[in-house]
Amino acid sequence: MEIFTSENKMAHIVRQNCHLLPVINRFGIRLGFRDKTIAAVCDEYDIHAEFFLAIVNTFHNEKYFPEKELLLFSPVLIINYLKKTHVYYVDYVLPKLESLLRQLLQSSHEKKMELQMIGLFYKKYKEELLRHIGDEEENVFPYVLGLAINNHAETNYRIHSFEKEHTNVDNKLNDLTSLVIKYMEPVYDENVCNDFLVTLFGFEKDIKDHARIEDKILVQQVRMIESRLQR
Repeated sequence: MEIFTSENKMAHIVRQNCHLLPVINRFGIRLGFRDKTIAAVCDEYDIHAEFFLAIVNTFHNEKYFPEKELLLFSPVLIINYLKKTHVYYVDYVLPKLESLLRQLLQSSHEKKMELQMIGLFYKKYKEELLRHIGDEEENVFPYVLGLAINNHAETNYRIHSFEKEHTNVDNKLNDLTSLVIKYMEPVYDENVCNDFLVTLFGFEKDIKDHARIEDKILVQQVRMIESRLQR
């Protein structure tokens, strides 16, 4: 699969993989690229081009994950990106899934237990995801920023707490998609169900890539900073 470079046209990324649009938007970039290269657009928006390419290529190609390169970027860059991802999840993806799930439940004239079970499973998943995001925003990110910017932490928090409590929310999302695929009774609107599943699959991939960046990059960076400060 193609690996994008700074000399590629920004429009080329979207034509190759339209699912990258939300990732591009997280950097504050909007449509209207004309024939500008990725380097030119990043320069126009004051974006670190190498970091942008590392993130975009990670989401585009499942086999691509430049761990050594990503470890060299500032934790501040990574946290700013992760925060924008959280906003995308909370303000757009979750409301969209809820709307589609509500339509799916309403499309069945029979109140099948399977449909009710899917609704309950989603509700519990959303609660867990929001708790996870809240913990990152309130504890993890301020701690990391304190280390990265001031070389000291304002709290007694340590990154091993994040590693210990960092539940695999992507696995539970996989359970939800399996529940829909395997146990839905054929008494629903197939178009609504398909929209729900497509959105769910996209969200599942996004969550997995998001978790990889947190676990493989951010955690490792913080552990190195903690180790250096303890000397």
